[in-house]
Amino acid sequence: MTVRFHFFFALLCGLLVFPAQAQESEAPTRTVRVSGEATVTAAPDEATVRFGIVTRAETAEAARSRNATAAKNAMNAVRELDIPASKMRMEMLRLQPRREYNPQTKEHEEKGYEARRQVVVEVGDLEQLPTLVTRVVQQGANRLEGIDYGLSERTPLRNEALRKAAQNARDKAALLASTLDVELGQVRQIHEQSFGFNEPSPRVQMQFAAKTATEDAAPQPDAYAAGEIEVNASIQVVFDLQ
Repeated sequence: MTVRFHFFFALLCGLLVFPAQAQESEAPTRTVRVSGEATVTAAPDEATVRFGIVTRAETAEAARSRNATAAKNAMNAVRELDIPASKMRMEMLRLQPRREYNPQTKEHEEKGYEARRQVVVEVGDLEQLPTLVTRVVQQGANRLEGIDYGLSERTPLRNEALRKAAQNARDKAALLASTLDVELGQVRQIHEQSFGFNEPSPRVQMQFAAKTATEDAAPQPDAYAAGEIEVNASIQVVFDLQ
């Protein structure tokens, strides 16, 4: 019994000691974690224009009829610029009573009906914008709701931003390693942290009176300056240190 007890005791001690000794002999892995950021820009090559058509009348049917006529004229003005039918659409009509506040009676009074509709046009040639807005406003739209600029191909710009962010991370890691007298090793981990497009907003966004719209009433061409689209990318990289 005594011999068997000593045998199991020695075996147990071996199981407890040897792994600990092996762990103590292994040097901990040295790493450096850095972030990389980059911003690239490109000029937009397309735009989405939103026109508002607002008509008012004493009756709901009259407001709707006027709105339909104005919307049809606006769409015809777009077609005259040879813009494909697939690039334009009319949003749903909204028809509602008009109420105005009377300061004398201190009450809201019924003032007929108002019909609202939006015409959306996608433009692939930005040089058409001034002419498009002028013609559509003259033919029926009385509001320019907004212009959203974009890129027809975003993938190349996204890839460039990611490449530059990765290079920025490597440059940071190399700087830290050389400053601390160590050598930079292989990449251990890569994490994409954030990515986004920042689209410019034009300075032009105003209302027009359709019945008085003229060439002079429309915004000047320089009001459509699109600026540039920014693409921001941020990644995190872990490098081994040798």
